[in-house]
Amino acid sequence: MIDGNYAALSALDAFSKKAAVVSNNIANMHTDGYKKSRAILEEGQNGGVEVSIQKIDTPGSPLPYEEGFNVQAEEASNVDPAGEAEHNEEAANVRAEETSNVDPAEEIVQMIMAQRGYEANLKSLATQNEMQEAILDIMG
Repeated sequence: MIDGNYAALSALDAFSKKAAVVSNNIANMHTDGYKKSRAILEEGQNGGVEVSIQKIDTPGSPLPYEEGFNVQAEEASNVDPAGEAEHNEEAANVRAEETSNVDPAEEIVQMIMAQRGYEANLKSLATQNEMQEAILDIMG
């Protein structure tokens, strides 16, 4: 395969994966405790594009305390001097204590970047195709 086509096709695949990661983040932005992911695009072998997906572990906003659902860490477990934890009955009612760390404005910017990158590589493939047709026409 011609190197330019390979690079553009691998970039199309990479930007598709990036858009899928952003879509997943947006779909889960109201899920308490959800941690967003990022698709990192890097140069691969033979001039292609490789994608690595990383989980971003920044904390979200704290949730307000709700009776019976949120239990403070001090209330959920008592640690004795030997370091052994004893869990009380309320520990079973613990739920995520923070919202997701997804920022919709940041995700929209990431989605636009993925879309524009995809469009640019698609245009690159079309231009390469036109150039190859022109060369074949000249050669007869």
